[in-house]
Amino acid sequence: MLKNSLFFPLLLISTTTLAQTERSTDWMPDNSFTQGVEGPAVDSNGNLFAVNYSKEGTIGKITNSNKAEIYLTLPNGSVGNGIRFDQQGNMYIADYVNHNVLIVDPVSKSVSVFSHNDKMNQPNDIAIMNNGILFASDPNWSDSSGNLWRINADGSNTLIEAKMGTTNGVEVSPDNKTLYVNESVQRNIWRYSLDEKGNIQDKVLFYKFEDHGMDGMRTDKAGNLYVARYGAGVVAVLSPQGKLIKTIKLKGKHPTNIAFGGKEGKQLFITMQKRGAIETFKNDIAGRNFP
Repeated sequence: MLKNSLFFPLLLISTTTLAQTERSTDWMPDNSFTQGVEGPAVDSNGNLFAVNYSKEGTIGKITNSNKAEIYLTLPNGSVGNGIRFDQQGNMYIADYVNHNVLIVDPVSKSVSVFSHNDKMNQPNDIAIMNNGILFASDPNWSDSSGNLWRINADGSNTLIEAKMGTTNGVEVSPDNKTLYVNESVQRNIWRYSLDEKGNIQDKVLFYKFEDHGMDGMRTDKAGNLYVARYGAGVVAVLSPQGKLIKTIKLKGKHPTNIAFGGKEGKQLFITMQKRGAIETFKNDIAGRNFP
């Protein structure tokens, strides 16, 4: 459970005008996905995956710009949200309908329940440590609250913090020593110290936005945090010290999540809710899982 919870008041200073601004382009067109498009993730072969391609309950596989197919349809009425891969190539999917984290075998494409808990509101976004330990945000949108779960390597789950704000994006730093969790409605990003067993402590308010929402997050090799700013139409890039260093201007206004990919791991893919599309941006730093 959470211990040594600390709150550090944060002085809000608008740094948007100081940050570099760049722009994205389209990777997948409007309405190729439903408005539930989410969970972009790239496998070891460079293929991009995202949920709800063409219709709800599917996982889409994108091999190049404007080239996609249904990779699989989830069983039992499940609908995916966040996707992550472990180092063995297994795909993990947050199933918000049936309170599961699913696992997909990379060879057979068979889908099974990796972790389940009826007490989960709706597993939303997931993050993964290098050792396979997962974290799942668990928002309750009706009352603007949320929880944070750890999914252990054996599939067991532990509620590590309850009664948070509307938990959404979650990510691990490149050295696996820091966990970031955001609260969409409250516009907070929290930072925790993380040990090798997935225990968290030393909770600190890392950054607070003055407007709009937040969704998925990713880190690069340098430890910078990339935040999908839902409603603002940008990806905000924060340094490990909590300074806004870059803003990526998107074509749409409602980004839901982010993944790194491309040959050098420097291409960002951003899922766009209202458009049912995926946008892309060439970055100068690779994602944390790339060589």
